[in-house]
Amino acid sequence: MASQTTRLRTATAVLCTALVGAAPVALAPAAHATPAAHATPAAAPGSVAVPGFPAAPPLASVRAPSPSPTPPDPFKGLSADEIAEKAVAATRSAHSLRMTGRVSSGGQPLDVDFRVSDTRECTGTIKLRHGAAELRRTGDLTYMKGDEAFWRASMTSQGMPPAQIDATIELLKGRWLKIPQGQPGTEDLGSVCDLKSLLADLGRNKEQRTGLVRGPDGEVKGTPVATLVKRKTGTGAEQTTVSVSERGKPYILRTVKTGGADPGDVVLSEYDKPVRVVTPPPDQTVDLTKLDQGTPA
Repeated sequence: MASQTTRLRTATAVLCTALVGAAPVALAPAAHATPAAHATPAAAPGSVAVPGFPAAPPLASVRAPSPSPTPPDPFKGLSADEIAEKAVAATRSAHSLRMTGRVSSGGQPLDVDFRVSDTRECTGTIKLRHGAAELRRTGDLTYMKGDEAFWRASMTSQGMPPAQIDATIELLKGRWLKIPQGQPGTEDLGSVCDLKSLLADLGRNKEQRTGLVRGPDGEVKGTPVATLVKRKTGTGAEQTTVSVSERGKPYILRTVKTGGADPGDVVLSEYDKPVRVVTPPPDQTVDLTKLDQGTPA
């Protein structure tokens, strides 16, 4: 299990280091950004266009509704680096959030969907190349429920003998593994549910978080965003695009990293909403401290 949870811990850090360590270069538009249209209006049907003069209105026409005014840019006058500073400060101040998407660690893709709070409560799922698992944490207890493929890969990576793996999987079938705080080998698992720990990297290496370029504005789930782009040339040609909300607090709403060793695409949402964790009933749990004895908690 330690190997799987270490990969998860490392992978969640991918989104937190999106603003760190890439060299500034010329802007390349982000794939997910939607540039604002700036098309020149065409002549109205029935009108006559004369070179050098505006088109005359048609003899009979219906006045088109006026377009909605473009909302003011909340970051007007700020550089991309200054927008990044605001985004980092706002995101680090969040009390809870939801994190969904696909990240990569060590070449292995992980699909994640987590709701995490700064009181170390969380609930969510992870899907790896070998299996999937649910994770819940409340108080000093963490609960994990994996499918057979997940447990088999986890235990095999720890060198457990096949006979012991089969017996343990049979015991865990349909049950949650209850993990008290402080159990050896589970430190990375607990830190996954620590929002402060996950976001700590956002405030580090400030001197490297410079030289960003603002890309075309776009949207993330209907919310207008400013995009901050930076690329790292060389092998892999990394590019990271960070989408910052232009509505309300300047939270980071999406990070997309292409190229390099650990690409990923993560959406952050549900900021400051309560994280509700349902504790599994005792008859559906197995206590990690009693696992060797095969005794359900």
